Amino acid sequence: MITVTEKAAREIKRVFESQGNPNALLRVYVAGGGCSGLSYGMALEEAAEEGDQVFEQNGVQIVVDPKSYMYVAGSNIDWATDQLMGGGFKIENPNAARSCGCGQSFQPAEGGDDVPAGCGSCSNN
Repeated sequence: MITVTEKAAREIKRVFESQGNPNALLRVYVAGGGCSGLSYGMALEEAAEEGDQVFEQNGVQIVVDPKSYMYVAGSNIDWATDQLMGGGFKIENPNAARSCGCGQSFQPAEGGDDVPAGCGSCSNN
């Protein structure tokens, strides 16, 4: 399961409405790259795809493809407004052995032996 705080859900709904699609789903995914090996991504979706995990939290539907789910299962999505450069989504991931200083990438605790080395652009490599 992936959870979404009430604060994050309000911001997600605001984004959906600003894009003219209040009934969108939030796709959460993982891609190779980033300072720590894997990067988080989010996108608006019209519908879930076959094989997706689907969750609903605080009125927001979240979809995750099977490959990404093995890296983000149990994660919590929050909205942080106290960041130096303004607000942004923050993913608290119990599967991360370490995270990039900017919080946008991570190295998985298990199964990350084949993850490429970090890019070196963050101070927390």
